[in-house]
Amino acid sequence: MQRLFQKRIILGIGGGIAAYKSAELVRRLRDLGADVHVVMTRGAREFITPLTLQALSGNPVHMDLLDPNAEAAMGHIELARWADLVLIAPCTADLMSRLVQGAANDLLTTLVLATDAPVALAPAMNQAMWRDHATQANAELLSKRGFKLLGPGAGVQACGDIGLGRMLEPETLAQSAADLFTQHSLTGKHVLITAGPTREAIDPVRYITNHSSGKMGFSLAEAAAEAGARVTLVSGPVHLPTPDRVTRIDINSARDMLAACEAAMPCDILIAAAAVADYRPEVSADHKLKKDPNSADGMTLHLIRNPDVLATLAQRADRPFSVGFAAETHNLLAYAAGKLRDKNLDLIVANDVANTDIGFNSDNNAITVIDRQQQQTSFPQTSKSKIARQLIDFIATSINKV
Repeated sequence: MQRLFQKRIILGIGGGIAAYKSAELVRRLRDLGADVHVVMTRGAREFITPLTLQALSGNPVHMDLLDPNAEAAMGHIELARWADLVLIAPCTADLMSRLVQGAANDLLTTLVLATDAPVALAPAMNQAMWRDHATQANAELLSKRGFKLLGPGAGVQACGDIGLGRMLEPETLAQSAADLFTQHSLTGKHVLITAGPTREAIDPVRYITNHSSGKMGFSLAEAAAEAGARVTLVSGPVHLPTPDRVTRIDINSARDMLAACEAAMPCDILIAAAAVADYRPEVSADHKLKKDPNSADGMTLHLIRNPDVLATLAQRADRPFSVGFAAETHNLLAYAAGKLRDKNLDLIVANDVANTDIGFNSDNNAITVIDRQQQQTSFPQTSKSKIARQLIDFIATSINKV
């Protein structure tokens, strides 16, 4: 169930008696590591209070489409981009009907139209309403459009009827939400991923490094594992937990990273997301370098080139499908295309790190992928975890074309 760790989930709550279960669902999702924002319809507020859900989720509850305060902070478009999953539980017959129509007359339906995240529905209604031809037609059409229907279950209902229509229990829905992050596009593949910065020692206490947080590489490792791959993650010094089902190797320097990658070979796919230092001090002192208190002169370091980890691995006789990253501050696409050619890559991911919204240490990203034919595919700004899954899907599709 670690598949929900750090996932961004919007829980939409419709106006039905099963809304009382939504409080427990929020708690279970958070216990599994998810970050939950709750969106309530007007009807939902008749069954459970926003204050309860705010206390359980740890986030403000979103209710109104045209709320100036909400739009100034995290409005419907920001919520739509933020989400890794939209889970509507309970989803009433009325709400299913409005989703079929493509309605955008409240915050929840507008958000569903605006998001590119998967949308899952947990139907909850009287058994006769569920059996009705209109509801069944709506359920079939929503499924065809890509909505995931979770349930309903059978049993005694609040009205005393017995039959299909009960919302699934919170524990079952939490497990179903986790299962939605599992796919099998890379089953049987060994994926080698580099992440984070490297450190090049000046002396025992000082080093040269960069601002890479490792978030993109770790998100890619998690997404590749979700896709069924055997994942080896070679990481520089970062403060991130190891994704579930991922083998992690910690290193410091560029030379350490190259050695660890070569030891992990062969692999089917190499994704080099690490920010590897291009240079290192020619000599690393074995003791702390001290300044001369009688001199105002500075210190001169002589730097030499580090091995190019990605280019070295991409030139091997048993080279894997090789994906590089170009983190640039200007001339982004031109520099990226040059790296693609010079390093003998299959794909390169261009990332504008001058933009602080998507640069180092940000939780979000926006990328452009360039292939050997110089075709460009852009992925708009969203969370790094979502970008990672989109990129893994793209790589899996690209491999099948080779």
